[in-house]
Amino acid sequence: MATPALELDGSIWLRAGTQTWGGKNRIDLLTQIDATGSISAAARAVGMSYKGAWDAIDAMNNLAGEPLVLRATGGKGGGGARLTDRAHKLVATFQALETEHRRVMAHLAQAGLDAAGDLNLMRRIMLKTSARNKLLGIVSAIRTGAVNDEIRLRIAGGHEIVATITRESTVELALEVGTEAIALVKAPSVLIALPGDGMRLSAGNQLPGVVAQVRTGAVNSEVILDLDGGGTIAAIVTQDSAQALQLAPGMPALAVFNASSVILGVVA
Repeated sequence: MATPALELDGSIWLRAGTQTWGGKNRIDLLTQIDATGSISAAARAVGMSYKGAWDAIDAMNNLAGEPLVLRATGGKGGGGARLTDRAHKLVATFQALETEHRRVMAHLAQAGLDAAGDLNLMRRIMLKTSARNKLLGIVSAIRTGAVNDEIRLRIAGGHEIVATITRESTVELALEVGTEAIALVKAPSVLIALPGDGMRLSAGNQLPGVVAQVRTGAVNSEVILDLDGGGTIAAIVTQDSAQALQLAPGMPALAVFNASSVILGVVA
């Protein structure tokens, strides 16, 4: 898998506890609401759908524990929207942080530090999710649908993972061919099959590899597969299934999972 050129860069994201509010795009939305007095106009200005704008506002209001945007309905003008004092303070704070952040990043770049690759890698390996499997790849193709999009991600070894996500998610993540993304797959969503057993599987993802470990539990077993060309993937299967397949280290096997079981993420 070709590695894209890296540059020293970064961004600021707001969090409340363990919940992520969002980043610059949501602050830009608040700024445009303040400037236009209209959610629809603000959404257009930042390249967001009206529904996406309201979803973002609802999320921020819920996480803030108080309204950030007040909506006025009815009247000759058809209603409008305005920011609360809390939202004005939030925008000002974010803008100050962003200015300082740009200054720090510029200082690092001027210092001639060859750290871009390390910073990018650190952000990826510090990613915390409940998904057991995290596979880095590059978007190789996007097939757009009316509601859902099919995203193809090329991972190590030249394998491709297919993910089905909403059209809105594709836009929100700014996915396009060449974008670096991480595929998240929960271990219980992964099935183990043996190659050449004559089975025909409808699952869109079938990754070949070799059984590295079989960790036996009270009810289920965790099977670790070393994928051909690099990388590993974990599956949770029942004890009966592990015994029926006679899974053991060194055996060739397939990791099988549906496109709908794949969650895509990007490092902001």
